[in-house]
Amino acid sequence: MKKIIILVAVIALIFASTAFAKGKAVRVKGGVTKSGTYRSPHYRTSPNKTKIDNWSTKGNINPYTGKSGTVNPLKK
Repeated sequence: MKKIIILVAVIALIFASTAFAKGKAVRVKGGVTKSGTYRSPHYRTSPNKTKIDNWSTKGNINPYTGKSGTVNPLKK
């Protein structure tokens, strides 16, 4: 049983490291907005000129939350 748990953990680490290698993550500091709303710290993809590699785009998965993207990359 221990071998199975270790194997699953190793596979999960391999997938996580692959996800981070493709899309570099940028940490966003938490704080209070002008309207007084608190935003907790979080990660996002590095800014660039494409929408295809964002975690919220269809076909991509956010490695931190496991949620699939829903935004159509072809729509403006």
